Amino acid sequence: MTAAPEDSLAAVVRARAVLTAPGAPFEAEPGPRGPRYVRGPRTLRELFDATAAHGGRPFLVAGDRTWSFAEHHAAASALAHHWRTVRGLCPGDRVAIAMRNLPEWQVAFWAAQAAGLVAVPLNAWWGPQELARALDDCAPGLIVADAERAARTAGWAAAHGVPLLTVGADGPHDRFEDLPLSGAAAPEPSVGPDDPATLIYTSGTTGRPKGVAASHANWCAGAHTPRFFAAGAALCRGDSPQAAAPPTVLMTFPFFHVAAFTSVFLAMAAGGTAVLMHRWDPDTARELISRHRATIFAGVPTTALGLLDAAEAAGDPLTGLALISTGGAPAPPGLAGRIARQFGSRVEARNGYGLTETCGGVTAQVGARYLARPESIGRPCPAVEVRIADADGAPLPDGRIGELLLRGQPVFGGYRGDPDATAAAFTADGWFRTGDLARVADGEVYVVDRLKDVVIRGGENVYCGEVEGVLLGHPGIADAAVVGVPHPLLGEEVAAVVVARAGAQPDAAEVRAHVASRLAAFKVPAHVVFREGPLPRNPTGKILKQALRQEAGAASPRP
Repeated sequence: MTAAPEDSLAAVVRARAVLTAPGAPFEAEPGPRGPRYVRGPRTLRELFDATAAHGGRPFLVAGDRTWSFAEHHAAASALAHHWRTVRGLCPGDRVAIAMRNLPEWQVAFWAAQAAGLVAVPLNAWWGPQELARALDDCAPGLIVADAERAARTAGWAAAHGVPLLTVGADGPHDRFEDLPLSGAAAPEPSVGPDDPATLIYTSGTTGRPKGVAASHANWCAGAHTPRFFAAGAALCRGDSPQAAAPPTVLMTFPFFHVAAFTSVFLAMAAGGTAVLMHRWDPDTARELISRHRATIFAGVPTTALGLLDAAEAAGDPLTGLALISTGGAPAPPGLAGRIARQFGSRVEARNGYGLTETCGGVTAQVGARYLARPESIGRPCPAVEVRIADADGAPLPDGRIGELLLRGQPVFGGYRGDPDATAAAFTADGWFRTGDLARVADGEVYVVDRLKDVVIRGGENVYCGEVEGVLLGHPGIADAAVVGVPHPLLGEEVAAVVVARAGAQPDAAEVRAHVASRLAAFKVPAHVVFREGPLPRNPTGKILKQALRQEAGAASPRP
């Protein structure tokens, strides 16, 4: 029987009180930029070193390969030593990582943290031009890439004299496989909580990539928070958080996405295992869950729905699975209910909210409370405060809709080299503007719309201005606007409303090919709508996109 809404709310409130009491593991205290955890690691180097205690337990599984925690720690330590002593990289230098979800990705990332370097995870779906823009901005001292990404970045690396370390690729560059990845200790720790740990890019509405600079303190909050939500869910079920077995997570988020860190951090803290997928396929996911006895599925709602469909069609009970956790995109309200209908109380549903700028999820809705209030993204973690604000940043009372503002330990410090964007992202008193419209009720947050001009397609952000800029570069297009149209699995799809130049007659296939030659595949409009008259604009010249969404949605075929 599903708990009544008031019972599920009381359970969440009680669990939070236990976990955040003075002396408890997730106690928080006031800080200069909002609340922060009293306990937990201070730097990612501390988190990395603590994993050595897990020894021979399996950490990363990819195909027939398994890396234990000991092997991962030894490899990352030796690589950190190599980068500092042989390559001459210094604390604060940047290492760009461009590859699919391979174990070497995690080795490279943690080697950067062990060496005091700044890891720059790059979107593995980007093309050469997009990668080059980010590389121009971050000016890395080294690039680590798999074969496909090595081909896309080799020209830039050669032109700038930057060494390229490849994984699974032949050529004149250093090969990961040839390096001595054991027998050398990592350099002495050389970073503090406020030092930079990562630089992760998210495209701006003008098409220029913005580098989200996050510190070790930011990421240590990002590492502590998933444990808080997991412990809270256990208490709500009547279980002891300390009695939980190490999780085995089927990892479907790409490692360059902040949502991936949630699963990795959980595994690292508890001695759990991350099972990697080369590419998403629901039947492969079912097979991996069975073979590795996965207890957690983590992915965007699209992949969760695909898994549920495949399991239902095959009559597969997904034995052993205990949690389906989604993030990276808004979950359809019916997802939690479907999980409950398909698996009963054995499989818990969990959903949350986070951004690149918050080092992953900072709110979560868990268990029975998620079933009772599926439209909510839950309560914030102890290290984050929430404010609903009007256009001037002034707080609004509960129930009123305004912009969702956040502050606290996991919130980033600013955009690299972009003081104007940083200033625009924060209020005068230090609250981060998320760009989302929301309301608060019973302490829980409900996101109702977005202020940012962005389409979230299956967990990937597509910034409309970037695609519009490419469209306007087509010789046959006079004007263009990009909007999102609903999709039952992806959440949204990209649609372009186009006005052709006089005398020109581009067709939809030509327009899509033009975009595909310049941007990643997920940014290519799935629908191209040709408009006879000018695009609707307000008196200041801003395109009235709500009208275009209706127009594009009506013209787009239903999937």
